Amino acid sequence: MPELTAGQYSLVYNMLSLAIASMFASFVFFVLVRNDIAPRYRGSVVASALVVFIAGYHYFRIFGSWEQAYTLSDAGTYVASGKSFNDAYRYVDWLLTVPLLMVELVLVLALSKAATKSLLFKLVVAAFLMIILGYPGEVDKESTSLFSNRGLWGLLSTIPFAYILIVVLREIQGAMARTGGQIAVLLRNTGLLTLFTWGFYPIAFMAPFYGASGAGAEVFLQVGYSIADIAAKCGYGLLIYNIAKIRSQDEGFAGAVGHGDAKAA
Repeated sequence: MPELTAGQYSLVYNMLSLAIASMFASFVFFVLVRNDIAPRYRGSVVASALVVFIAGYHYFRIFGSWEQAYTLSDAGTYVASGKSFNDAYRYVDWLLTVPLLMVELVLVLALSKAATKSLLFKLVVAAFLMIILGYPGEVDKESTSLFSNRGLWGLLSTIPFAYILIVVLREIQGAMARTGGQIAVLLRNTGLLTLFTWGFYPIAFMAPFYGASGAGAEVFLQVGYSIADIAAKCGYGLLIYNIAKIRSQDEGFAGAVGHGDAKAA
């Protein structure tokens, strides 16, 4: 682990803390509002809750590992404590949450049951392959060339990565054309958010190829991952929730309060 200034260490420390708070706050929100969604789309909000809960747990573990990996020196800088920083928690998290992110989206596209099952199968399998193929390259910290072990696994992981983005953006465009109105705007924003947040991960993966190393690179990666994950999980989930809520209202679902009033009457 590179030596960090107090400011660099604190920046990562605070960003990890922000990620934990964001994930668990989002989990509480999704649990509380799930009954506002019609049964047909409720699974998308349940998936959102699972995503942020899983991510919150893994960020809690990353936070603890970051604390243990560094110790404050007499010079006021943070130096390696001798305990390794376990960044592999991120890949475990992505292995579980990325397929669930696909579930969130597909369930609000309002496809037929057959089309939903087929699309989910393709995207979930591609998501697993993307994460599994990327991990061997990620743990190879010594590779600094594009034509290396890291580069090979990165290339293999890029194939399902590109497939997912192409299919997701195509399906979003199709749903926008079928729906229009506010849902189309939310779907467009979901597609843009996916494109921009997912775009950070290959940049981070290729960091060694363009000479990024040392304290600055480590801080950039940890802060960047945290921001991207908050947007790609909490922000994405909120967009999905709003799409599901509008679809539910358009189909005449009154929500938990409405049903309660109806029974009382």
